[in-house]
Amino acid sequence: MAHTNESVVSEFLFFFAIFSLVYVTSVLGNIVIVFTISSDSHLNSPMYFLLSNLSFIDICQSNFATPKMLVDFFVEHKTISFEGCMAQIFLLHSFVGSETMLLVTMAYDRFIAICKPLHYSTIMNRRLSIIFVFISWSVGILHSVSHLAFTVDLPFCGPNEVDSFFCDLPLVMELTCMDTYEMEIMTLTNSGLISLGCFLALIISYTIILITVRHRSSSRSSKALSTLTAHITVVILFFGPCIFFYIWPFSRLSVDKFLSVFYTVCTPLLNPIIYSVRNGDEKPPCPLPLIFYRVALRSTKL
Repeated sequence: MAHTNESVVSEFLFFFAIFSLVYVTSVLGNIVIVFTISSDSHLNSPMYFLLSNLSFIDICQSNFATPKMLVDFFVEHKTISFEGCMAQIFLLHSFVGSETMLLVTMAYDRFIAICKPLHYSTIMNRRLSIIFVFISWSVGILHSVSHLAFTVDLPFCGPNEVDSFFCDLPLVMELTCMDTYEMEIMTLTNSGLISLGCFLALIISYTIILITVRHRSSSRSSKALSTLTAHITVVILFFGPCIFFYIWPFSRLSVDKFLSVFYTVCTPLLNPIIYSVRNGDEKPPCPLPLIFYRVALRSTKL
């Protein structure tokens, strides 16, 4: 018995330490990217402006459920109020919807930069970038509100346990005491098919860009491929779990919990790592090394 208790405590501490490290690193990494891009005049291109907004969304996504999950490690009875559960659904779908549209915008930015480089500065100016960001947030919020509009008044009269560490629409709808077939179809249409459609559109656009890159000089092609690799990797990591959740939203599988943790905890950390490693437009090549490089220079001057 004592050995079993020690094993449980060791496992508890291991997961708490891992999730805490990932959470802190994710938040700090994205904050560094936002701060660096906003304070460096050399990083004022639309691509970096959109990247900073992507990092801001990742900061928000890291904080909508992960802190409560970490606190719940020390709580025997893990509870959340109905209002808190609805707030998590609203925030989750707002951030996911906004990031979906922002990734589409970033693909458009790369398409113009690579396929029409002479017109890039004319088309992708700061004003248009701000409009794209505003549209991304508006679509995300409207998408979330459309879900909540028919969720808040659902009758809940059965079990009250959500089989996850945060509230999401398919999980909450399982707790209702009514036929949810029409809402399942609405969820499939609103989230699943939209995610799949955006993903296919992004893959097609990046395929066109890659074909265009093949006809460029080797030096320009390598730089473009470096940036495209980062974008495509983020798209796959973002849309993969999202499509899995909402194309088959009401078929619970054992892998769902793993994907939930990966999607909400790990993905915001992967974005700054991927873009930092692969982005080769600047010297130093990426936001994270850039700020540490500058700190080192200032320390040397002192």
